[in-house]
Amino acid sequence: MTSRGDFETRVKKVLGRLQPGEIATYGEIAEEAGYPRAARAVGTLLANDSEGLPWWRVVRADGSLAARHRDEQVRLLRSEGVRVVSNRVTL
Repeated sequence: MTSRGDFETRVKKVLGRLQPGEIATYGEIAEEAGYPRAARAVGTLLANDSEGLPWWRVVRADGSLAARHRDEQVRLLRSEGVRVVSNRVTL
């Protein structure tokens, strides 16, 4: 069994490797961190503790954006050259 701190550390490490213009899904982040069934937990982590993390580069599996800060996410993604149409990116 792993600790919550271990999960957070691993997820934050994966997020820290995302480059400008690079998009990942919550599920991809979870899998790369070693928790393939923890996509929702990644979303919860970002919703509660995203300071200093490139949260805007993470989208839902269908390419849609999270509702919480959608306008800001669209602005940040577009500033990195990501095409966003109807609140969705093309993966």
